[in-house]
Amino acid sequence: MASLLEAAPFSNSMFSTSTPSRHPPNNLGVVLNFPQKPVLYVPLLHSPHNTSSGVVCQAGAAVDPPPTPPPPSPSQNPNPGSTSTSSIALERTKKDRRKVVRLAWEKLVRWSRSLRSKVKTDVLERTNKVVVLGGGSFGTAMAAHVASRKAQLEVSMLVRDPHVCQSINEKHYNCKYFPEHKLPGNVIATTDAKTALCAANFCLHAVPVQFSSSFLENIADYVDPTLPFISLSKGLELNTLRTMSQIIPQALRNPRQPYIVLSGPSFASELMNKLPTAMVVASKDKRMANAVQQLLASRNLRINTSSDVTGVEIAGALKNVLAIAAGIVEGMNLGNNSMAALVSQGCSEIRWLATKMGSKSTTITGLSGTGDIMLTCFVNLSRNRTVGVRLGSGEKLDDILSSMNQVAEGVSTAGAVIALAQKYKVKMPVLTAVARIIDNELTPNKAVLELMGLPQVEEV
Repeated sequence: MASLLEAAPFSNSMFSTSTPSRHPPNNLGVVLNFPQKPVLYVPLLHSPHNTSSGVVCQAGAAVDPPPTPPPPSPSQNPNPGSTSTSSIALERTKKDRRKVVRLAWEKLVRWSRSLRSKVKTDVLERTNKVVVLGGGSFGTAMAAHVASRKAQLEVSMLVRDPHVCQSINEKHYNCKYFPEHKLPGNVIATTDAKTALCAANFCLHAVPVQFSSSFLENIADYVDPTLPFISLSKGLELNTLRTMSQIIPQALRNPRQPYIVLSGPSFASELMNKLPTAMVVASKDKRMANAVQQLLASRNLRINTSSDVTGVEIAGALKNVLAIAAGIVEGMNLGNNSMAALVSQGCSEIRWLATKMGSKSTTITGLSGTGDIMLTCFVNLSRNRTVGVRLGSGEKLDDILSSMNQVAEGVSTAGAVIALAQKYKVKMPVLTAVARIIDNELTPNKAVLELMGLPQVEEV
């Protein structure tokens, strides 16, 4: 580079008194022409974009630098090799990333297979009979699910409607709730409590919360004191604010009655269609929770275990009230922003109360909390959401309830929820508004105005 900037050695052809040639040597330079004096030719760097071979100017005059070459157009590739190198590097990165994902998945599969190989099945093998209390939609779906786990297993459904009982036994259909879904042949129905409960190994309780206490008191004499009760019912008893973990042992007059609660995002119709579902069983007795997990878990039903009975029950009860609020927003056409704001606020209120009652916050963000809330608030199959939609559309509550053939637990639970919140000194604006609407003391429009007018507060 330095050699290119040095002046060429003087010679006769470059240092003379004659006029510079019109055709200077074939390199880029500056020729300084002094009048009546020798002409100095100064070579410069060669530019591939400059076709002239030299510039002549008078001494002392400014010399313009060579023109800057224009940037290459996007279609031009000044360095083809760099593009191919970049492409190779990008492809190698993609392959490395795919390899990492593949290895992570293979590791997960190996872990899963290893654990499955150790899973005990002795509970299902030892179980000969399961009784289901209640012939509603969810009780029927769970009866069908358990019956499909083992052909030799007897599943006895205690129902109160003789017509439904006959339909199940003769045609293998629940004519009231699932007239198009055939039940397994090992599902039988009876209206006699003693027959249903005799020699049962497990009991699935699917009677609505508000009727559970009186129902259980009437059959208490036929219940074995060691029979595990798996509660499928969600809600709070209106007058006493009791949960099912309190109702069942008190109604059966046995404080040691084994108790497990089953909850999570699950519609009965999808269980009947064997669609993938995940739920939670919670019990203070870890061995009992594991036993129920073995009994119920299958290829289409995942069962997680938990020891947080209170959290699972409170989340299952309050989500029904929140679903009514979500339905009201839908019925009033308040939009997606309103829906998201209301449901997130409702989730916070449920968490505030549940943790005050001693539950774990992780339970509220799990399957039995957020999972069940999302399903109940956003899907049209939800009975409680349907009640809310019709309330938001202007219908009267009495007319709505009289036209339904299933129980919407959120209607009766709402008042109990607010009483419970007052007991634990927790403010619950959204759920309180729902209770007021159900009591016909507040219109949906007025409730929206009141909630939007609450003080602006810090996120908690």
